[in-house]
Amino acid sequence: MASVRQVQVTFDCAAPERLARFWCEVLGYAVPPPPEGFATWDDYSGSLSPEERDSWFACVDPSGAGPRLFFQRVPEGKTAKNRVHLDVRVGTGLVGEERLAALEAECARLMALGAKHVLTQRADGVNESCITMQDIEGNEFCLD
Repeated sequence: MASVRQVQVTFDCAAPERLARFWCEVLGYAVPPPPEGFATWDDYSGSLSPEERDSWFACVDPSGAGPRLFFQRVPEGKTAKNRVHLDVRVGTGLVGEERLAALEAECARLMALGAKHVLTQRADGVNESCITMQDIEGNEFCLD
C-alpha cells in the first residue's frame, strides 16, 4: 500500500484571496507565484470572466514542510462548527504561565488581523492551556 506524501487543506469560503492572505499572516506562509504567463495575480484575475474571479486562491509554506492551503469560493455561508480545524502550535514546549503568556500574545496579534477570541481554556493539571479563536470568516482554530 502506498503512503500519502502530500496533504492539502481546503477551506470553503466567501472571499478566497482575503482569507488566504489572512492565513499567510497567521502561519508565515507565502502566496505562490501567479500562473505561468502572468506577471501578477491581478493580471491573472483580469484574464478571467467575472464569475471566475476570486473563485480560488492558495498559500504555501515557504519551507515546504507544511501543507498547501487552498481556499475555494462557495455560495453558502458557514452555518455550524467546523468538523476539522487547524491547531496553530505557538506554545509547544512551554508550560504553565509561560505557555499562557505566549498564547495570549499570539491571540492579541491575530485579533489585530481580524481574528476573534472565542475561549481561553486554562491548564487544569491534566491539559495545558489553549485558546479557541475564529478566523475572519468564522472558521474555528486553536492556539496550542
